[in-house]
Amino acid sequence: MNAHVTNFLRAAVLMAALAFAAGTASAGTVWDEIKGSVYGDKKIEDGRGLIFLDAPNRPEDMRRVPISVGAAFKDGRTVKTVTFIIDENPTPVVAVFHMGGAREQVSLRSEFRVNAQSDVRAVVEASDGKLYMVSQLVKFAGGQASCSAPPAGDPAEIAANMGKMSFEPIIADAVATSIHMGGRIKLSHPNHTGMVMDQITLLYTPMKMVSEITVKQGDEQVFTAEGSIALSQDPMVEFDMKRSTSASELEVTMKDTDGGSWSKKFPVGPAS
Repeated sequence: MNAHVTNFLRAAVLMAALAFAAGTASAGTVWDEIKGSVYGDKKIEDGRGLIFLDAPNRPEDMRRVPISVGAAFKDGRTVKTVTFIIDENPTPVVAVFHMGGAREQVSLRSEFRVNAQSDVRAVVEASDGKLYMVSQLVKFAGGQASCSAPPAGDPAEIAANMGKMSFEPIIADAVATSIHMGGRIKLSHPNHTGMVMDQITLLYTPMKMVSEITVKQGDEQVFTAEGSIALSQDPMVEFDMKRSTSASELEVTMKDTDGGSWSKKFPVGPAS
């Protein structure tokens, strides 16, 4: 496991402890604890005008809440990382995307477990190290807390399908141009949170989460994402990338905390 993921998993454990300790505190106090633990005293600028964040006000399913983030710099700087944060989750830092390709603009969308009414945040790090943030409130839609909800489907079928992947290009005027194109990857994995009790044995299903997703176009990294228990079952990621005149394949690799690793290549490019 690489250093980025190791550090992230350590931070995730710390975030869970902080969230539990601050369970009765105000939302602002929770964010202050998260910010101090993840970013220390580093200044985070208001990202309005640079970052686009979209999430449903009241999701239909708290186990699969779609969250979209877009970021664009017009001053020569590029996007280094995009971090998704859900304040009231057991592990608030729910995904960190390390962007490749020295890109001035990026677009990302994924689905997350949101455990309770919470502010969701996108923190973007620029190539010069400066941080920018926007946030939005997501209300609780009711039902069971998503992190303790059991996976949907037959356990044997879930296990048999683990590691399967699919890719499809996204053709839309807002995403696909002569320079950029969009894509969607779907990954089969239960992403066990470690918080689900078996109603027969009364034992908790051990945590088995997606720790890393890497997408490469030819030899160039599109992104590497560090996961968490908040990634939905069967994670999905939509993203944009530069068109390549030389790369004919997109390679997707998924790793989990049990040492599992799966990789698949998909045709991509002008001829695909």
